[in-house]
Amino acid sequence: MNYQELKSIIEGLLFLAGEEGISLKQLAEVTEQRQDLVTDALQDMKNSFERAGRGLQIVQIAGNYQLATLPQHAPYFEKLAYSPSRSSLSQAALETLSIIAYRQPITRIEVEEIRGVKSERAIHTLVNKDLIEEVGRAEAIGRPILYGTTKAFLDYFGLASLKDLPDLADFESAEQLEEETQLLFQKLEEQQLTFDDVDKTGQEANPEQEQQQEEQEQEQES
Repeated sequence: MNYQELKSIIEGLLFLAGEEGISLKQLAEVTEQRQDLVTDALQDMKNSFERAGRGLQIVQIAGNYQLATLPQHAPYFEKLAYSPSRSSLSQAALETLSIIAYRQPITRIEVEEIRGVKSERAIHTLVNKDLIEEVGRAEAIGRPILYGTTKAFLDYFGLASLKDLPDLADFESAEQLEEETQLLFQKLEEQQLTFDDVDKTGQEANPEQEQQQEEQEQEQES
């Protein structure tokens, strides 16, 4: 492995690690390189990002390295997060939100184990929309972030408190995702539709027209 390849691998590892980050020891173990060499590569990458004016930077938080955006770009990220075109939640975000609501506090890795797919983007969306937040750190290797719902989550979906969530006692097995989250998922989805059925002008959307559009899109895809 040459030096440039090492830096490329480290960048990929930092991306995969997300906001939980990855330690110098882990980077050295995964790449099978000396820690001092990995440290040099990280510093070289930091300098390279700065010289090139990249939109990302490498930071060290709580002993872990991670990729992060630049603070001066925060106003643009806020515009994207709160733009009308992004006001609705995707099915992946709704499903992730349902899991967090029931299992909180919960880590991203635990959410992914339940869903069976990567959930970093969904979690990032939910954090940006102030529906979930960091509520602590798990007592595990790397001390991953624990997520829980916010007051905005209750307000957004018209819940007085978390006690208003569908009772898991109604299910035979609380270990199965489909049973555990189905009622809440339906509730969130129904509430979501009340937002989506009204367009930007305040006029009610035409369900028949939307159905025809969906059928046309399906025909084009096929």
